[in-house]
Amino acid sequence: MSTKSLGRLTKVELREAWTSESSDFTPWLAQEENLKLLGETIGIELELEAQEKDVGPFRADILCKDTATDNWVLIENQLARTDHSHLGQLLTYAAGLNAVTIAWIAERFTAEHRATLDWLNERTDEKINLFGLEIELWRIADSPIAPKFNIISQPNDWSRTVQKAAAGEGTVSVHKQLRLKFWSAFRQYMETAGSFVRCQKPSPQHWMNHAIGRSGVHLDSIVSLWNSETGLKGPEVRTELYLDGPNAKPEFSVLEKQKESIEKALGFTLTWHNPENKAACRLYTRRNADFTNEARWPELFEWLRTHLETMHKVFAPIVKNLKSNAME
Repeated sequence: MSTKSLGRLTKVELREAWTSESSDFTPWLAQEENLKLLGETIGIELELEAQEKDVGPFRADILCKDTATDNWVLIENQLARTDHSHLGQLLTYAAGLNAVTIAWIAERFTAEHRATLDWLNERTDEKINLFGLEIELWRIADSPIAPKFNIISQPNDWSRTVQKAAAGEGTVSVHKQLRLKFWSAFRQYMETAGSFVRCQKPSPQHWMNHAIGRSGVHLDSIVSLWNSETGLKGPEVRTELYLDGPNAKPEFSVLEKQKESIEKALGFTLTWHNPENKAACRLYTRRNADFTNEARWPELFEWLRTHLETMHKVFAPIVKNLKSNAME
């Protein structure tokens, strides 16, 4: 019985690929495919805003947007061991920005700096998220060098959301905790099913965001105790494309001109909601369903997954060029 010959991984020094932090490593990391690799590691879809960007009085190596939430993601990188100087910059960012994710990338984390990030993640609220990552380079024989990110420290999302859900009292608190349990189980279901649609971290809110490739637009899963068609009490679930920001109205108009072809591609009709007194617009499909009945969760998870995946496939290539089309 023959066995296939397997190659051996060999670790490569970082300086073999990047001589300079600012002129080599930062531009490499800012490339779309490398930000995608970083985003896949930390579970965030990243959209590049700028390199060496001033953010108020601060300056970030790389500035990105989390396309699911439109929050800032600041990336600080080092081709060396972590140091107090970079830690001080991270603390300044966290203190000065309202909602931010910070990724600190280095060749190696000292035990003290890892412990500091863990301590900060335990004591800051959900608006501040700190990731520590070590980067490695590997190759097999004469193959091209391949990068690998290893998470050293990350937010403890579960403990944070449980604390937030427990902040309410009485009936409100019960509903929040049930929604948190629903979204936590749904994210686990999506991961087990191997869905290409990414789930935001679970929260006690009635929605969960899903990135679709650019900031200002995302998919949502919704569970509600109110019927969006009648405006009366009655539970439902929805999947929707959500547009926000200064371009939401013209972008909605561009989409509306493609309504017939979009709904044909989806295989179902949408409600096109464009309120005059609000900047945000949404396109959604819905069904009557009581999410408070846990016995029905597998059925609801499947409905949400299939509709999210269909909407992502149809809308992702469209929204990628939506901004430029809306300006014509």
